[in-house]
Amino acid sequence: MTKVDPRLPRYQQIRDDIAARIAKGEWRAGDAIATEAELSSSYGVAIGTVRRAVDELANDGLIERAHGRGMFVRRADFSTSLFRFFRLGTGDSRPVIPESRILSRSLETPSVETRAKLGLGRKDNAVRMIRLRMDEGRVLLREEIWLSARLFGPILDMEVEQLMPLLYPAYEQHFGRIVARARERLRVETASPDIALDLGAATGAMVVRMERLAIDHADMPLEWRISHGLADQFVYEVDVH
Repeated sequence: MTKVDPRLPRYQQIRDDIAARIAKGEWRAGDAIATEAELSSSYGVAIGTVRRAVDELANDGLIERAHGRGMFVRRADFSTSLFRFFRLGTGDSRPVIPESRILSRSLETPSVETRAKLGLGRKDNAVRMIRLRMDEGRVLLREEIWLSARLFGPILDMEVEQLMPLLYPAYEQHFGRIVARARERLRVETASPDIALDLGAATGAMVVRMERLAIDHADMPLEWRISHGLADQFVYEVDVH
């Protein structure tokens, strides 16, 4: 087993170990993992203990069960998640992936906040990427994306086409890093000159700031992303039952 907290119940240790094995690429997104019987044998525990660990993984969205076929590593779909808040085109519900335009990529000394979000050391560098997301030529979002240089340094020299149109599949394909889930926070603020220029707005315009920390199956932070969109294009909708 990978290093797990021995103070945890056995099923939780197994859950964490399976998650770590997925994060290391032993099983990739879409792959079938070992059966409950095989896991029970390899960990030397009752099948009920394994089943409880698997339940935890399924509840956390790391794996999914397919009746009669087994258990599979779940591939999270973030392709349009940010755009549930912004009108595309005429405001219809078209299933589109907005265009991407990378404005810059650079190696930077991260801020204290970025270092903490990505779990970087005091001397670690980070990759900073500025990207626009557009629909029919209209800018919807300006994204500032931070990555560990140790994990993603070669991204600085990759062809732009290798990073289009979505970054998370590129992380998986080129670096073997799978984004399993993300934490998001939204707030409203005024646009700085740089953000306003990229959004085609006046300095001081009201914008929605969306912060996202993308995490792998072993709860390791992979990407810290700060996105801005014009507040007058923002729509929040939720069903309440």
